[in-house]
Amino acid sequence: MGTEIERKFLVNDISWRSPLKSLSIIQGYFPTSGFSLRVRVQEDKAFLTLKKTKSKISRHEFEYEIPARDAREIIGIFCSGHIVEKTRHIIEYKGFNWEVDVFHGDNDGLVVAEIELESEDEAFEKPSWLGEEVTRDTKYLNAYLAKFPYKTWNK
Repeated sequence: MGTEIERKFLVNDISWRSPLKSLSIIQGYFPTSGFSLRVRVQEDKAFLTLKKTKSKISRHEFEYEIPARDAREIIGIFCSGHIVEKTRHIIEYKGFNWEVDVFHGDNDGLVVAEIELESEDEAFEKPSWLGEEVTRDTKYLNAYLAKFPYKTWNK
């Protein structure tokens, strides 16, 4: 794995709603400084992931599959108060798969779309349902949302 390159946008409307598939995701974050350490349960699979900023749109990323049962226990024991719940919808548009995350719980009301790229300057066409780009705004990172949920933001 090594590097994740992604761009992130707010979503303007619901015209994207014809996903290829949808996944229920719960992820917990460990208190860390300078990097992100999370455990994610995604349907019947689970992963332990480390991320650290490399540039404004690239991050070092290392992800390892772990037993889903263990992941649920880890979230309950180690990540209390640092949980992000969302439904991820995969949308195909102009040769790219977009991930539209509809957040639940303390982040209810937030909808964000992400696209993963092969390079930082890779060209792509933006769907009409995209809003403001928030790639460089760290408050839209899931690790931030785990500490400072969307419902607490002064909108």
